[in-house]
Amino acid sequence: MRIGNNPEKVNYEISSLAYHRVVVPVYIPNFEGYFKDAFEIFKLNIESLLLTVHDKTRITIYNNNCIAEVKQYIDVLYERHEIIDQVFHSKENLGKINAILASVKGNLEPLITITDSDVFFKHNWQQAVEEVFLHFPKAGMVSPVPGSKAYSNFTANNWLFGLFRYKGISFEKVNDPEAMKLFDMSLGNPTPMYKSIHLEKYLVLNNRGNKAVMGCGHFVATLKREVFDEGPNTPAFIKIQNGVENRFIDFPNEKLGYLRLATLNNYAYHLGNVSEKWMHEEFEKISIHKNNNYCLSNIDPIYAKPFSALEVFLGKVLKKVILHKFIKATFFAQKGLKNNLDY
Repeated sequence: MRIGNNPEKVNYEISSLAYHRVVVPVYIPNFEGYFKDAFEIFKLNIESLLLTVHDKTRITIYNNNCIAEVKQYIDVLYERHEIIDQVFHSKENLGKINAILASVKGNLEPLITITDSDVFFKHNWQQAVEEVFLHFPKAGMVSPVPGSKAYSNFTANNWLFGLFRYKGISFEKVNDPEAMKLFDMSLGNPTPMYKSIHLEKYLVLNNRGNKAVMGCGHFVATLKREVFDEGPNTPAFIKIQNGVENRFIDFPNEKLGYLRLATLNNYAYHLGNVSEKWMHEEFEKISIHKNNNYCLSNIDPIYAKPFSALEVFLGKVLKKVILHKFIKATFFAQKGLKNNLDY
């Protein structure tokens, strides 16, 4: 039996004062071996995020079957911080992508940052990222962590954009090579990813004097929500391997005709799974004051008509031609990178 009318049938419109959501999937099943320092790293992640976001941000934490102590910590955060408005608890580890999809599909914010739980945020990361969207309205994906080896990964639209603008693409001096070294070390690879030449220069797009680095990774990145809308409607059946992120993030962004960029300066650190002294020293620096004064008054300028399917195809052809081994060296030299055989 039902008595009366549901008032929500009259107040049916949904609106939000926030325009930027941050989604943090976390999986810490125990405090042993690989996960020995994971809880401490996760605390640095969340606390640095809370200290550096503006007031029109909302945060979602997705607990992928963490140990009880971590779950309790997340629940305390939810009760203590209004800006953390969503917490999901799963009794099974469904993987990073499914956690992101579950968090994103039901939210309204036009900008969505996805971040691993071992990322440390510096002050002004959000302003820097949002300003890239303002200066490059065709951008669909922007990271606060620049890298000099991401210029060829799902960047067909970048090449089309840069090659048809006056001084639209060039190599420039890396602003913070030490941060890139720290990122390289955090990966734990036996052989460093970056050679000395990668720490000297990266490829930059220029739009009327505004600059951004070509390409980015997705351990932390901000995307227009349309990218997720364009992606598959099915869940991911693989947790973190075999290109699962490509299918749900990279392919849709490129297919939509959006650019893939990073900020010139480094505004976040990948911490890895081992707690180190410098991480806590960095936290002391940002904990002096909370930085939440900046936010956009109007998000409309971040949107521009993306490239068409034909233009995306043309970008892929251009990229393939330019990066061909017989053309790449000459082209890179013309754009400011000499002695580039190792690039």
